[in-house]
Amino acid sequence: MAIALASLFGRTSPPLVGIDLSASSVKVVELAKGQRTPMRLERYAIEPIERGAIVDGNIEKPEAVAEALTRALRKCNTRAREAALALPSGSVITKKILVPAGLREEDYEVQVEAEASQYIPFPIEEVNLDFQLLGPAKGSEEEIEVLLAASRKEKVDDRVAVAEMAGLRPVVVDVESYALRSAVDHVTRFLPNNGQGQIIAVFSIGQTTTSLAVVLNEQTVFEREQTFGGQQLTQDLVRLYGLTPEEAELKKRTGDLPDNYQRDLLQPFIEQGATDIARALQFFFTSTPYTRVDQIYLAGGSSVVPGLADAVMQRTQVPTEILSPFQGMEVSDAVRDRQLRADAPALLVAAGLAMRRFDA
Repeated sequence: MAIALASLFGRTSPPLVGIDLSASSVKVVELAKGQRTPMRLERYAIEPIERGAIVDGNIEKPEAVAEALTRALRKCNTRAREAALALPSGSVITKKILVPAGLREEDYEVQVEAEASQYIPFPIEEVNLDFQLLGPAKGSEEEIEVLLAASRKEKVDDRVAVAEMAGLRPVVVDVESYALRSAVDHVTRFLPNNGQGQIIAVFSIGQTTTSLAVVLNEQTVFEREQTFGGQQLTQDLVRLYGLTPEEAELKKRTGDLPDNYQRDLLQPFIEQGATDIARALQFFFTSTPYTRVDQIYLAGGSSVVPGLADAVMQRTQVPTEILSPFQGMEVSDAVRDRQLRADAPALLVAAGLAMRRFDA
């Protein structure tokens, strides 16, 4: 059998750390059961990764990534040894399929593997598969809907190997977009009427790309990626001030930059970001039946650029906030509030993975 995506839809046992491996950093989040709230942020860490260690979601230098992960685990002082990781959405094929109802679990595995071969463009023995039963198919009592997920084995194995080199035991391999959705769903429950009926656009601004997910009633109704990210501002800093990329990243965070930075670099970056986000919403309106967005959330490391949220709200005329996945949670005394406010928008995927600890 090839059903082995490390329990993509499975359950986990506490304690668990969520680990997000990106091109620029390793992010680690551990959540615990709160005393007054269902969840508490116990600890987190963000540790930079050597340039070129992860390229386009592919782990090119496993040892360098494992070293960064080890440093992050040491920095946040976690004792958890079980880990949840995620694959980039582009590395996973997902498909909803219909199979006969009333089968035994082992028969579903056989049926799903047989169906999967129709949708996977490489030999079935080279992939890891997992599936989740979604419920009865619409208009048919004899079939049920199943969500199928498949990824090349080496994509999963690379992440498992990194975690194991850092002394962890991977128990969940999820998909980044699903983990992000878990964090978004947690936050939308604090909106009026638990967010039901509200169309929510989440823009995750990464290093080189911005991804848009539009959510309605805890279902993703639209997804899109576009080229815009924080690396653009970093490269401008390198070019204009003769900094190394590492120095530029540090000065972006500290604000230790010349007086002309805001006028010559920051403001054009903000204007381009707001324009690109407004265009992405227009594309959403023209390519779907939807004609409105009720709430915009900005996430990702570059979402905290001063003035960006205000510029987006002014350009789109839609309420816009910077998204923290820890809304409504207790926060451990070990976590510094001011630093968390700056870091939280970059922790959506890691937090969504850590939430797997609380799966029913």
